Amino acid sequence: MTETEDTVSLPPGTRLGRTAHRVHDLDSMIDFYRTVVGLAVLDRTEAAATLGVDGTPLLVLQRDAEASSRTRDQAGLFHNAFLLPSRAALGAALERISEHWTLDGASDHDVSEALYLSDPEGNGVEIYRDRPREEWPRTADGGVEMATRPLDLDDIAAESNGGSTAPEGTTLGHVHLEVTSVPTARGFYVETLGFDVRMDAGAALFVAAGGYHHHLGLNAWNGRSAPAGGRGLAWYEIVAPSDAAVDSVRKRLTDAGVAVADRDDGIEFVDPDGIAVRLRRE
Repeated sequence: MTETEDTVSLPPGTRLGRTAHRVHDLDSMIDFYRTVVGLAVLDRTEAAATLGVDGTPLLVLQRDAEASSRTRDQAGLFHNAFLLPSRAALGAALERISEHWTLDGASDHDVSEALYLSDPEGNGVEIYRDRPREEWPRTADGGVEMATRPLDLDDIAAESNGGSTAPEGTTLGHVHLEVTSVPTARGFYVETLGFDVRMDAGAALFVAAGGYHHHLGLNAWNGRSAPAGGRGLAWYEIVAPSDAAVDSVRKRLTDAGVAVADRDDGIEFVDPDGIAVRLRRE
């Protein structure tokens, strides 16, 4: 598929790149993401750290001691989701959590198997592995059907490869946001930005590019009513496969009256809930 000015959907190959947090205690956050999630420190200063896998940055931690805590009514992050390349790697992640942290939950979503926890500053974290695409349950219109069933943790642990770090091939698979209005979020992320709806659950919407089960989750489960702010998610990044794709998104945003700022590697804009989004070419 070739991206043109008239193309509404984001092209196949679009993915997520990095996510960034404003944090209070940089040292404890680095320790968590190294020891529990298994990311490596790629760069570190007194003010920030970049972590990732095999030299690829996935997470930026920015020290901001003055930032207030996120209030219970604010939109923002539900969880960052780190996608592992195998069930054996998921088993190893479960072992690290069991040894160093506390597991909040675990679910079989039919398209994936997922572990849930929270970092030291309360940000949600998902660590998961995908089932093969040909096994994903489908709807008649081509969407996906994601369930939430108990995950057999003993079975997952039995397949562990014993890895102490996240392996090569680990990515930021998706980001799940808490929004103040699902219809408003749909208008922005689908009709303007160009994601495709993969599953509409009423109070939650799951959207993606290229037929993935979801790159973004957008939920209003907790009735957030105020814009995002304070500690927590600072921005997240979408990576597009071409300059034409970036230019097409820029045009749609501008036509919709959304302010767009240029960056050295792409553009930045803000969603209806005040969450900063960065878009760059692969």
